Amino acid sequence: MDTGRQPRTTGETVDTWEMVVIHRWFKREFAQMPALVRGVAPGDRDGARYVAEFIEMMASLLHHHHVGEDEMLWPRLLERVGGLDSELVQRMEQQHEVVGKALERVDELLPRWKQGADEAIRNELAEVLEGMSGPLIEHLGEEESKVLPLVSVYITQAEWDALGRNGASGMPKGAKGFDTIGMILQESTPQERAGFLRLLPPPVRLLHKLIGAGIHQRAKARRRQIAA
Repeated sequence: MDTGRQPRTTGETVDTWEMVVIHRWFKREFAQMPALVRGVAPGDRDGARYVAEFIEMMASLLHHHHVGEDEMLWPRLLERVGGLDSELVQRMEQQHEVVGKALERVDELLPRWKQGADEAIRNELAEVLEGMSGPLIEHLGEEESKVLPLVSVYITQAEWDALGRNGASGMPKGAKGFDTIGMILQESTPQERAGFLRLLPPPVRLLHKLIGAGIHQRAKARRRQIAA
């Protein structure tokens, strides 16, 4: 560990529960993607288009999540902690690189698969997603166990709230947005659910209750049917 600088805490204690909920969603959905891809029969262009658009959405959301951390979280931690564990930083960077390269390959394969529902492309796409899932789960888990405790004392509440608003800005609109909210809440505790819903604008919260939950349930059922 670099001890060249003195740690500089904020004097606040930030509750980082939202990040754990978001990570849980990413870990679950990306772990299930290989089966979802393999569940599309060769030549089924409608199925390939549906699954490809879902993966495109999730990959975009994960990229937005990581860019927000890179721009709004890591620079402040590096400045204030007084020196992060160099091995931790190196591992996090390596994990980011593995996930980033996999997402680049996914971006290359998706348009081709969407167009023709080719079996060979489908199989390669599933393999790339499968190879990415482990490093992603490891990365997000290490963020929770090693980084979030630092965030709670080295990041202010205002900075944390700004990161949350940045994450919300990348959320899709319409039906995909309600499906996303449903996925995020899928495995939440009652306390997490209530807390997350309070973060939503009142009109979105009302629409989620009236129609959004149903949109998510139908989308989830379709994905499960494909992956079965």
